[in-house]
This record gives sequence, structure tokens and C-alpha cells, in this order.
Amino acid sequence: MSSTATTERPSNVSEALARGRLGVPSVIFFVLSAAAPLTVVAGVVTTGYGVIGVLGIPLAFLVVAAVLAVFSVGYVAMARRMANAGAFYAYVARGLGRPAGVGTAWVALIAYNALQIGLYGTIGAAAAPVLDRLFGITPQWWIVALVAWALVGMLGLLRVDINGMVLAALLCAEIAIIVLFDLGQLGNPAGGDVSFAAFAPENFFVPGLGAVLVLAILGFVGFEAAVVFSEESKDPKRTVPLATYLSVAIIAVVYALSSWSMTVAVGPDRIVEEAGTQSIELIFNLAGSHLGDTVLTIGQALFLTSVLAAMISFHNTTARYTFALGRERVLPAAFGRTSPVTGAPQAASLAQSVLGLLVIILYAVNGWDPVLQLFFWLGTSGGFGVLLMIATTAVAIIAYFARNGEQETLWRRLIAPGVAAVALVAIIVLAVQNFADLLGVESDSPLRWVIPAAYPVAALLGGLWGLSLRRRRPDTYVRIGLGAESAAVVVAAPSSVTAPAPTAKARR
Repeated sequence: MSSTATTERPSNVSEALARGRLGVPSVIFFVLSAAAPLTVVAGVVTTGYGVIGVLGIPLAFLVVAAVLAVFSVGYVAMARRMANAGAFYAYVARGLGRPAGVGTAWVALIAYNALQIGLYGTIGAAAAPVLDRLFGITPQWWIVALVAWALVGMLGLLRVDINGMVLAALLCAEIAIIVLFDLGQLGNPAGGDVSFAAFAPENFFVPGLGAVLVLAILGFVGFEAAVVFSEESKDPKRTVPLATYLSVAIIAVVYALSSWSMTVAVGPDRIVEEAGTQSIELIFNLAGSHLGDTVLTIGQALFLTSVLAAMISFHNTTARYTFALGRERVLPAAFGRTSPVTGAPQAASLAQSVLGLLVIILYAVNGWDPVLQLFFWLGTSGGFGVLLMIATTAVAIIAYFARNGEQETLWRRLIAPGVAAVALVAIIVLAVQNFADLLGVESDSPLRWVIPAAYPVAALLGGLWGLSLRRRRPDTYVRIGLGAESAAVVVAAPSSVTAPAPTAKARR
């Protein structure tokens, strides 16, 4: 009998996502649906004006877009070298080391789950006016949330391209109605004059700037999903860069235009007060007065489908992060299996559905505010988590290319990610200082520290878990960050010693 024990690996087929099903348009639909244009414009922007009270939100979207565009230079350069559904987690693991990668994965799971589950809080508010107008009923928010939960859970188990087709139809209608709303608002300026005060620097560099920048980051969350779906793309080296850059540009234009046109229609001196009073209904009340009841009804219906589309997209993104961790045995191996029929990450998708159900029940039983305390708090907190991951990934890109960047230009491997890292760290510092403003709570509220502190604690625990894997399960440790390649790595370990170092390919 040989003294060498070989780790048995399941079939590669069960640990690979379905390949070649998504082109550039499909990936963009996933990205923009996660960005949820109408949800952000009607829900996040109006709530942001009312809660934070800063006029410069349109300019914030443009500033964040510029930072993310620079960040994307190094991001897509790494994407050309590796296709991995774990995205940020995998990049940090390959750049800063496997323990840091696992810590990032813990942050990703918290942030993306917060973003996806938070949407259940606003689906009831989105459905109420539609159901009342069409059927004369106003069900409890949690009833609507449970219906949406069932639909999202079902779609999460189907083929990814089917989800893409659903999102495409919803997204095209959604953007069309946003443009129509914007034209109505710009065509009816308050006081008869179109004001550009929302783009003035003096209305941007004010107390609460950090909160506004996190709000803007929240609007872009999902742009990184192009890499998450790279394993399922037809040509990742072409699809990922195109989808990433186009998504950032489209999101920036739509959000800056929409948030600005809102100030034009209401008046820059009244937008904060009106948004605080009317909240989500502000944009629809404007549409009703400018464009008529028919357009209002269509807009309210599309707001409902916008929230649903964002749920579908975030559900798929979160399930793929969980899948990536299960495939590499950082989480239980069951999460790393895909359906033999649809190629979807079945166990990871079901786990996401179970967590969503528990949160809906918790909020319903306690009678907590679903819009502010579920949608806005979890959404902005999830956005802050994504901001932390983007900044960490920017540093990881620099570290990775310092070892493997001979074929990349200085701009791609150092200057662009370096500039992005400095800008992102500055935004993080401002965000922490203004977190009470972001949540709309008093400055002495424990929430202003508990929520941002949860992420470094999760990162630390994840890093410690990574170090534990290095000591106790070296065969698992060497696969961290390798993605689909991890299923092909076979670690042969003599019975009396630990596993040998991975191959040069595995070290990258």
C-alpha cells in the first residue's frame, strides 16, 4: 500500500456553473437590475434627500462613477486572467493572501445578504398603490414580501439565462419610464427656471458628505457582478470589461439625471422637506401631476417590478458567492454543488431563500418599519460593506500585479488601482464619520458604530478561519481563490506530513 493518501474529489461537473450562456447584453441586464434604477431613484434617492438632507446627491453619483471607472481599470485587467464567481473574494485571496480572501468573503456574505433581504422591506410599499388602484386592496407588506420571496426563490433555481431574459424585459421598461419621468420633471421646473444648484460644489462639500457618498455607492452596487457571472459568460475576456464599463456609465447618467430633475421639479430649496414628507411617493406624485394618472399607474407598477428585478439579481449574485466558497470548501461542500439540470447553485440558492424568509417573519412579528428599518438600513449598510470590499480589492490588485504584472501597463497595474484605493479609503473615513446621518439616527445611537464595526469583526473572524484552514485542512487552504480550477487541484499528502505547497498555477 502506498504511503501517500490522495484527497478524493467529486466530479468536476457538479462543481462548475453552466458555461457560455451569457453574452454582454445579458450580463449588463444582471448588473443594471442589481443597480435597480427605479428602486434607487424612487426609493433610495428620495429617502436620501429626506434623511440626509444634502442637495448634492446628483454630483455624488458622478464623483463615485469616476472613482469606480478608475478602479475598474485594474479590476477588469485581473478579470482577464481569472474567471471566478467569487469576484472580490477571489481577487483579494490572490492578491493579499488566502486568509484576507476568506475575511473578504465573510464581508461579502453579510453585505450582499443585507442588500438582497433589505429589498423585501420595500416590496410591500411598492405594491400597495398598485394593488389598491387595480383591485382596491392593501395587503400587509409581509404578505407581498412572501409572494415575492417565493417567486425569487423559484427563479434562483432555474437556468441563469432564463433569469437574464426576465431581467431584460423588466429593465427595459423600467429605464423607459425613468426617462419619461425625468422629461416630465424637467419640463415643469419649480418657479419656471431650471436650477443646476444640485451640481454646485458648495452643495456637495457639506456636513453629511460621507453619508451621501455611501448612498451613491449603494446606487452602483451590482456593477461588480459582471465578474461574478464571468464563469457563465460566452467570452469572459470581452464580456466582463464591456459590461463593467458600460454599466458604470449607464448608471451614472441615469442616476445623476433623475436625482437632478427631481430637484428641478420640486425646487432645490424645497426638495429636502418634500422628500422627508412624501418619501417614496414623491416621484410618483410628480409624475401624476405632470404626466397624468395612466403614466402614474405604469410607473408604480414598474417600481414594483424594479424591486423584484433587484431581488432576482442580488439573489443570484449572493448565491454564487456562497457557491464559490462551498466549491473551495471554505463553507460546507454542499454549497458548492450545482443542479445537474439547470446548472444553478442549488444549495446556495435555497440557503439564501431560507435566510430571507426568517428575516421577513422577524420583522412582521415585531412590527418593525419595513421601509426605514429594513430597506434603508440594510440597504445602506450593505452598500457600506461593498465599499469596504472595493477598497480592499483595489489594494489587492496592486499587490497581485506587483508579482504577476509584467505584461500589464503601469496604468493598469499600479496608477489606476492606486488612485482608486486612495479615493475609496477617503470615502470610507467620511462614511464612518457620517454614519449617523446615513441611518437617520441620533449621533449617540449605538447603531452608528455597531453596523460599520460588524464588517471588520467579520473580516477578522474570516481571516482567523482562513488561518485555521491552513493549519488543519491544508488541502482546502490551497484551493482558496482558485475558482473552477480548485476542482482540478489534487493534493497528495504523505500520511505523516502536511500537504505540499500548491503548484505555481495554484499559487497565483
